[in-house]
Amino acid sequence: MLQPRNLIVVDENSHVQIIERHQSLTSNPVLTNSVTEIHANKRAIVDYYKIQNDNEHASLIDSTFINQKRESHAAVHTFSFGGKLTRNNLNFYQNGERIDSTLKGVTIIGNKQHVDHNTLVHHIEPNCESHQDYKGIFGDSSTGVFNGKVLVDKDAQKTNAFQANNNILVSDKASINTKPQLEIFADDVKCSHGCTIGQLDESAMFYMRSRGIPEKEAKALLMFAFSNNVLSSVKIPEIKQRITKIIAHKLGVNIGFDL
Repeated sequence: MLQPRNLIVVDENSHVQIIERHQSLTSNPVLTNSVTEIHANKRAIVDYYKIQNDNEHASLIDSTFINQKRESHAAVHTFSFGGKLTRNNLNFYQNGERIDSTLKGVTIIGNKQHVDHNTLVHHIEPNCESHQDYKGIFGDSSTGVFNGKVLVDKDAQKTNAFQANNNILVSDKASINTKPQLEIFADDVKCSHGCTIGQLDESAMFYMRSRGIPEKEAKALLMFAFSNNVLSSVKIPEIKQRITKIIAHKLGVNIGFDL
């Protein structure tokens, strides 16, 4: 059992890029209980990437708390590909005006894996924005959970908040439980939320098969395109390339996707 704690303080006008990677080195059963606290001071920029690719004997509980000050920008990208049980708790607190918070994620799992995303964005002061976009691809008997919440205080006027969770069930035995939530106490805001659950587009599959693309590769291309809008916002080319290779491996194809 591992219990790491990370404390990150980003000073005024600073810019930091952080990569957090969970990768099993053995097949031993392990539980990681990780807590990360990030303090983004005035006009700070935080670019945080989580790559979760443990084997199916490992479980992860990851709790991240981000406290933002005036005019700061914080973005967290979470890529969940492995592990027996993965629970991501991601909490943003906006303490100041003109703050921007971005939460994006891609989940691709199979067998009996379980990934749970639990997010909170607390808009405390006016003139702030938040953007949540989570994609999920679930195969075999895997299970996904998305429980997202946007909380807008009474004084947080002119808030602009967006929340979306889109999912593809590749198998009839896979399941996803999704609950996007808005709790708004201000009267001058622009907030939206929604979720979708479906399967691959049969007409798109037919179009690709009729052009000579094998079924396996056609499915992989459609699923990659489905998650690509999250991947396209990754700002570190080496990380984007590595994640692209992991996605190709998870989809069971050997295709060199263009970045």
